[in-house]
Amino acid sequence: MTGKAKDTNSFPHSHLLGIEGLSASEITYLLDRAETYVEQNRQADKRKTLLRGRTIINLFFEASTRTITSFELAGKRLGGDVINMAVSASSMQKGETIVDTAMTLNAMHPDVIAVRHSDSGAVKLLSEKVNCAVINGGDGKHEHPTQALLDALTIRRRKGKLAGLQVAICGDIAHSRVARSNIHLLNTMGATVRLIAPKTLIPTDIAKMGAEVFNDMNQGLQNCDIVMMLRLQTERMHKNFFPSIREYFHFFGLTYEKLANAKPDALVMHPGPMNRGVEIDSEVADDIGRSAIREQVEMGVAVRMACLEALTLNAPEQDLNA
Repeated sequence: MTGKAKDTNSFPHSHLLGIEGLSASEITYLLDRAETYVEQNRQADKRKTLLRGRTIINLFFEASTRTITSFELAGKRLGGDVINMAVSASSMQKGETIVDTAMTLNAMHPDVIAVRHSDSGAVKLLSEKVNCAVINGGDGKHEHPTQALLDALTIRRRKGKLAGLQVAICGDIAHSRVARSNIHLLNTMGATVRLIAPKTLIPTDIAKMGAEVFNDMNQGLQNCDIVMMLRLQTERMHKNFFPSIREYFHFFGLTYEKLANAKPDALVMHPGPMNRGVEIDSEVADDIGRSAIREQVEMGVAVRMACLEALTLNAPEQDLNA
């Protein structure tokens, strides 16, 4: 879901709420814009004035390091005024609803609000109550669109393409908004997606999204170009999904032995934060020849700069009397 469309630029949407519904050309537009910011971010002078006078609010109801920091850097490097809201110290802790919070923020006339929330659909609800652009920084188990975009940019820079690649997404599929956004994006861009996890961590209807399901790492990784590991999200688990961490790592943790089933130049990825010795072995994670994990972090800033640009480039002037 991308919000109400407008026809004035190559990304004709008012919000970025998810990857689902975006076309291949719209995804490519965001990736191409992000590509230009990669080089800018490597220069001594990283600042532009594109968002001068614009206000970006990062409204995170869940703890985050990589995502909120990269949104902050993205906004500041484009010249915008960035506010990080500490929700733990806000009125939400006093019983204020997300709708009330949205109305309060709307009265301050921000240009963009980046939101992370533990409930699926909460970001869409907020977007319906404000007059500015909204970017989904992750909502429950639903979507995390900017993560999928930065993953795609990382892959495209390393492999030169997305179409035709075999991508394995491994681990806690059941609780992963990252997995869902990546499935939508990779299918749209012509890649083939495999999901590898214990049966207890595979949603029953996930195959309908267009992915092949495996319960065995060695089998699922055969001839894959990309191996994308996922964190075990124990904070979202309300029952036991596997006997023990040790057993999980034995069967589903990425080691060189399991990685040998993939192509010799297969790229290893992880959205972070990593649980070393749980979903991935430290040697594999730190292998600069195979791992793109640090590069993913770098691409995150560039992608979020592209998203901020796309949503503000031709945004209508706000009616201050509304």
